[in-house]
Amino acid sequence: QVQLVESGGGLVQAGGHLRLSCAASGRTFSTYDMGWFRRAPGKEREFVAVIRWVGGSTHYADSGKGRFTISRDGANTVYLQMMSLNVEDTAVYYCAASRRVTMTTMTNPDQYDYWGQGTQVTVSS
Repeated sequence: QVQLVESGGGLVQAGGHLRLSCAASGRTFSTYDMGWFRRAPGKEREFVAVIRWVGGSTHYADSGKGRFTISRDGANTVYLQMMSLNVEDTAVYYCAASRRVTMTTMTNPDQYDYWGQGTQVTVSS
């Protein structure tokens, strides 16, 4: 059974940092693009970052550029390092995996096939 399990969320003050982890099991994800999305209260799920399996290139939403770093440790663990957090970063963060995204579709959650259950990140002012 394929599973993605996020961890590392929590409550942090504005300006603080967190590192989210995503552990994948059930298959080898070395040939999957791995992404992070988030859903804030009352908003739709939005793209945060993705790391491509070909070449390891990374891409970020404008909201996280310069503050967030996505990385990969081996085939089945992905991280999202988040710095200088602000209250607008408060959301449930989800890890996702796909073998069919392209440069033009990698920000579309519908293009991802596997999802974790999410981890809550709350940033207080």
